[in-house]
Parts: sequence; C-alpha cells; structure tokens
Amino acid sequence: MGGKTISGFSKLSKMGKIKWLVENFFKDPETVKRELASYLLANEEQQRILDGFSENTISNYPLPLGIAPNFLVNGVTYVVPMVTEESSVVAAAASAAKFWLDKGGIHAKVIGTLKTGQVHFLWYGDPELIASHADELSAHLITCSKDITCNMDARGGGIRNISLINMCDREPGYYQLMVEADTRDSMGANFINSILECCAQALPVWFEEHLPDNVPVPEVIMSILSNYTPDCRVHAWVECPVTDLGDFEGELGPEEFARRFYTAVRISHIDPYRATTHNKGIFNGIDAVVLATANDFRAVEACGHTWAARSGKYKGLSKCSVTDGMFKFELEIPLAVGTVGGLTTLHPLAKRSLEMLGNPDASTLMQVIAATGLMQNFSAIRSLVTTGIQKGHMRMHLHNMLLRLEATEKESAQALKYFEDKTVSFPELRKYIELLRSTVSAKSL
Repeated sequence: MGGKTISGFSKLSKMGKIKWLVENFFKDPETVKRELASYLLANEEQQRILDGFSENTISNYPLPLGIAPNFLVNGVTYVVPMVTEESSVVAAAASAAKFWLDKGGIHAKVIGTLKTGQVHFLWYGDPELIASHADELSAHLITCSKDITCNMDARGGGIRNISLINMCDREPGYYQLMVEADTRDSMGANFINSILECCAQALPVWFEEHLPDNVPVPEVIMSILSNYTPDCRVHAWVECPVTDLGDFEGELGPEEFARRFYTAVRISHIDPYRATTHNKGIFNGIDAVVLATANDFRAVEACGHTWAARSGKYKGLSKCSVTDGMFKFELEIPLAVGTVGGLTTLHPLAKRSLEMLGNPDASTLMQVIAATGLMQNFSAIRSLVTTGIQKGHMRMHLHNMLLRLEATEKESAQALKYFEDKTVSFPELRKYIELLRSTVSAKSL
C-alpha cells in the first residue's frame, strides 16, 4: 500500500499533514498545496479557533452566508442569516417572507423546551419491586446529580423528571432511565451527558444499598442523550382570508390557489415519496439557519425526521387548512438549539449571525428557525402548484452553470437577459454561450 497509509498522522503539524496528503494522493502536489493554503484565514487566531472545531484539519471549506430580509415573526422584523450552497433557497425564503409581510407576518410559539437522555440497563429481577421504588430511585439520582446541575438550577433550568421505563416486552431484562432536563439557552448536550453518566454510576450503588442482598445489581449498557426531543417543540403558522392571497401566475385566482396548495400538502401526508422531498424542502430553510448560528443541523434533522414518522408512517411535517374562507399553513416541529456555549460563542460568524437576530434566547431562535422552514416550504409549494419548480430554481442555478462554462462578465449579463423569459437548461445555456463566442470570433476575422 506504500505511502497511502500512515501511523502518527494526528501528531504531524498542519503543513506535515498537507505534505503527506498532496504527495500521496494528487498528481500536482504543489498546486494543490497552494490551493489548500489559499483558503486559510490570514488572521492566525481565528484560524486557530476554526482548527479547534475538528481534527486533522488541512484547510477551510467555505460556504456562502446569505441573508433573508423581511421576516416578520410575532410582530418583530428579522433579517435571517442562512448558510447554504443550494441555489434558490435564500431567495425562496425571502420571497415567501415578503409575501406574508402585509398579511400579519408569521406567528410562532414554543410548546416546550425539555430535552432528553437515557440510561439503558439490563436487570432480571422482579419488575414490581423496581416499579415500587421508582420514585425513591428518581429522587436519589436527582440528588446525586446536584453538583452537576447546581448552576443550571440557578438559571431556572435543570432536571425536570427521571422516569423508569420497563422495556422487557421488547427485550428481556431491558430498562431505561429517561431523564428530562431544561437546559435554558444552551443546547445542553454535555450537560445532559454528564448527568446521565452520574446516574449510570449511582444506579448499581443504589441497588446495593437500598434493596435486599438477594436482588441482582443492574448492568448499565450505556448512557447517552437522545437527539429525539419531542418535548422541545415549536409551532409556526401563517393565516389570512383566502381572498387576501391575491392572484398568481397562470391566471390562478386565490380560491383555486388555496385548493391546489392544500391538496399538495395533503399528498405529503399520504405518500412517503412526496413526504421525503416535502420535508427536505423544509430543512433547506431550517438547516441553513441552524448552520449560520453554529448549531447541530444533523441532530435537528434527525429529530425532525423521527417526528415526521411518529405515527408509524412517514409524513410531511407541515399542514394546511382552508376553513370558512380562511387559509392557514403551519409547521410544528421539535428543535433543540442553543444560543450560548459551544460553537455558538466560538465561531466568529455565528456570533454575528446571532447579533443580526438581536442576540435571541433559545426559545426565540427556535421560533425564527421554524418560521424560516415554513417560509421555505410555502415558497416551494407555491411554485409547484403554479409555474413549476424548475422555472425559478433553474433561473437561480443559472449563475452556477455560467461559472461552470467559465462565462465572462459580459457573456453572463447577456445570458441572464436572454433567459429572462425562457426555460433554463444546461444544454441550452451552453449552446447560447457557444453562439456568443462564435459570433465574437467571426467578427474578429
């Protein structure tokens, strides 16, 4: 295998890592080395901070930070920061937010802020015995965790409940301790995991000290937070009289638009193929704000998909109703995010993103994120039931295609004008750019 494997890689300096990488995996090592170096920050302190986020870092991987203006959420106007590489996402969210700006804006409320963790253990004793001591055990574990929770308790958070769950009908001897905690404005992963490990250590000791000698001691399998947080949930919605929706492209009146829009959302509740794409669109908006504020988009998305399948069938996350002449579009979704601690206070642009939002608490950020997911979904469905998704999306994607074709500034301007009222596709764009270039070549002869 030669130089393609290595021992002690993590101990090399950054330049040592890069040198080994380019010499063993690239045809033009010097060019690649310069390219990787070109994406490093000139500010060494900021670069050191970024390097500390991960391991074996060799460069930075830039993504665009965009903003979506005109978000009116609960009467407060926001400019929403969004980090995404996908064309049309920011534009779509901003367009929908502007559409609802004069119709009362977006409404949102937090339903709950509890996050969860579990101690998974095996115990083969009498289920009735352990059930009869569940409250005593819970109180003991909460007391044992006081050293960890005292600061969070002082801020109004902390452990809210520890419950014993018998899962023996699914796996012999399997029990859980379900810990529910309020972590206030922090995401709280480390806080909850510390509590869980404390409980995991205290659990067998409690059995030894409080139950008869002939009662077996439990075997702790693992203790870990859950990224499924159904009780850390937010609800966002928009509503207005159907007549206030106005007319849409293709001579589509408000009543017909509302009917088609409602049907499109219903389809996402019936068909998992459509539901998957429907929800992906919601997360186009949600993930972009989660990333911009340095929260964990993987945890948020995993939780959202689990919530979408909570009935046993995977469904669209948003709902629509048209009742008594009123149009309502809503999204209820679990969102565990933080505004203090972790990368939110370390990443320099995450700090600016939060400042842009008015330095919100976690509950306010939940509402803004849900509002963004809702607007992204509204914009996508509006396009689908009127002009079709490709017209707007491909127009936004046009800029990326022009970059692929290495179009000049003049060629790009001409192409943008030419395709204003035409359907965009890569073959058609390439044909047009080639035509421009051949025309210029002919004139130069």
